[in-house]
Amino acid sequence: MTSKLQVTVPKAIADRYRIAPGQEIEWLPAGDAIRVVPHASLEARADASRRLDLFDRATERQRARDGIRHREPSTAGRGWTREELYRRDSAG
Repeated sequence: MTSKLQVTVPKAIADRYRIAPGQEIEWLPAGDAIRVVPHASLEARADASRRLDLFDRATERQRARDGIRHREPSTAGRGWTREELYRRDSAG
C-alpha cells in the first residue's frame, strides 16, 4: 500500500484474473475480509448458464470442505428453482 493508498496487484494474480494496468477494480466487504473484483467482470455479467456453472462449482467446493456427499438439489418446499431465480435476476 502506497502513501496514496494505492495497492499493487501481484502479476500472477493480475494474469489469472485478467486485470490490466489502469483497470478499475471493486473492493467489496465480505465479513472479516475484502473481495477484490475486476470492474469489467461486474459490467460484463455472465450469462445465466455460466453463473449457474460457477454456483455449482462453488457449491461442490463447499460440500467438499464440509465433507458432504453430492446429492441433487431439492426444490421441495422452496417454490422456485435456481434457473428461475437467475432468469428473474436477468430480467431486472
